[in-house]
Amino acid sequence: MLVGQICSLRVIFIFTFILLFSFVFHFDCIGQGDTAYYESYKKKLTGRAYTSRKYTSLIISDKVSGQSFRFEPNSTLNLGLGATYNDFTLNLAYGFGFLNPERGTGETKYLDLQAHMYPKNWVLDLFGQFYTGYYFQQLNGRNIPESEILVYPDLKVRKLGANVQYLFNGDQLSLKAAFLQSAWQKKSAGSFLAGFEFYGGWAANGIGIIPGQYQNLNRDNFQNLGFFQFGPNVGYVHTFVFWKHFFITGMASANLGIGRSYLDFDEGRTSQWGVIPNTFLRGFFGYNGPKWSINANYVHNRVRLPRVMDYSNEMLTGNYRINFIYRFDVGPKLKPILDYIDINRYIPTMKGQKSKE
Repeated sequence: MLVGQICSLRVIFIFTFILLFSFVFHFDCIGQGDTAYYESYKKKLTGRAYTSRKYTSLIISDKVSGQSFRFEPNSTLNLGLGATYNDFTLNLAYGFGFLNPERGTGETKYLDLQAHMYPKNWVLDLFGQFYTGYYFQQLNGRNIPESEILVYPDLKVRKLGANVQYLFNGDQLSLKAAFLQSAWQKKSAGSFLAGFEFYGGWAANGIGIIPGQYQNLNRDNFQNLGFFQFGPNVGYVHTFVFWKHFFITGMASANLGIGRSYLDFDEGRTSQWGVIPNTFLRGFFGYNGPKWSINANYVHNRVRLPRVMDYSNEMLTGNYRINFIYRFDVGPKLKPILDYIDINRYIPTMKGQKSKE
């Protein structure tokens, strides 16, 4: 049953990715922003070196005992290189051993697919998390002593999702300047957002998820949990520019979703429908000049699951990174090569639409 559910979720994820990928570049090539507020560097090659870490955490809250348990993956701190040219971005990173010393928290095997895209007037996010191997990190919001760390090598967590939001003031606010650094925000600006998002996933551990010494003796430990949910969201984002090139960008949105969650016990499955609030937070700050940029950014997505019996559970997905950026002018020898990966050349021009070349 779990196999069928995750296969269906993968189909939905791939289909959504294809639709949004086409949607991004089609609408991004239409219209220019207000150049008094931001300048685009689409025709420059924006190169970057960066460090990053992605994660998907699982929180189990038992309302009877009043205890909450947080499980963390041992995901790596990565070092990478990347580049952006005319809306096409490619980043490659690896978790080198010298950045990730042994901490006694076990090994995690994972594939973490996060796409955060910011075409003009839109914010688009895709999530595909596939993790195996966790450790018990926190009890009731506090880190447990090192001697009490429990490793869950077989705990699997899967999460798929998508978020689409319309940015009402995309003419004056560029999130590419904050996230991709392929633009320069000259003046402070803000905007409201509204959209829709959906999520689905599951977690499983054959011997149970709650640590044995904390189990309620009057109830069986559950081995699996799963969920899906969908609903509208609203938010606000603002970039503060000071001393011309320094910036701070903050973005927050809230979603009210309807969904179903389930728990699998020895005696069978228990499920519940519910309406739940979720949050999506982002922060960016740094220096952005005409040639180079240095900045840090953080993306944090909190998905709450409908309460089943006395358990209220959550999945937290995040990505934090530090970028070192340098922009290169594209010469006559390099430009024909880069033009082959320019996605805009493969998108048919709509009737009445002018090329931006």
